[in-house]
Amino acid sequence: MSTELPPGIAAAWGVRAPMTKGPRPKLTLEAIVGAGIAIADEEGLDTVSMNRVAARLGSSPMGLYRYVESKEELLELMVDAALGAIPEAAEGEGWRDGLERCARWLADAMHAHPWSTHVPVTGPPVTPNTVAWLEAALAALRDTGLAEGEKASVALMLSGYVRENVMLMADVERNFLDASGSPDEAMRGYVETLRALAGEDRFPALAAAMDAGVFDRADPPDEELAFGLDRILDGVEALVRRRG
Repeated sequence: MSTELPPGIAAAWGVRAPMTKGPRPKLTLEAIVGAGIAIADEEGLDTVSMNRVAARLGSSPMGLYRYVESKEELLELMVDAALGAIPEAAEGEGWRDGLERCARWLADAMHAHPWSTHVPVTGPPVTPNTVAWLEAALAALRDTGLAEGEKASVALMLSGYVRENVMLMADVERNFLDASGSPDEAMRGYVETLRALAGEDRFPALAAAMDAGVFDRADPPDEELAFGLDRILDGVEALVRRRG
């Protein structure tokens, strides 16, 4: 298996043979990935490069290529390390609580490292922590009566929702709320703009929402995540009931 995987991915799984040729390695894969995460946390994903990571470690870019073949591989390993290990299921945990545990753990990790949602997805999970997440989601659905393909589709839907929600809320917070003073001031300004542009005759449903105070404050990201998550789990519950 190690010959079929990129070197960094194989090393993350512990199935890569030790390097025996050339000078004694001065770096470790963990140090390289950690440096990439630190740069992304401090300055954003766009600033991560093999040159920047090497400079942070006092090495040359060529030294990094003994551990990872490309920047894309490095980014994949950074996401995996940033996510960390998913918590074990509690004793007696039901499928719904299990999926919520998976979703909230993923959301918390991505909130802590918002750049992780902007790393391109190049394929299905193949790194240790992302595979462990998939295992946890599938295991939560073990006794639901769903077909194996349905379980996999539920896991894909859940991870996609969390990723998109975290990405959207982080972008709104960074580009709109933080740039407009306080979040509530930003929302009040938004309502004023809408009322000036969108008349009640043309947009009656939107006017009703504004009159109800829907846009008067910025809801915490967790509230938005929870609403959508509950609706997804309601739908899964309906499917489980149909499967009986």
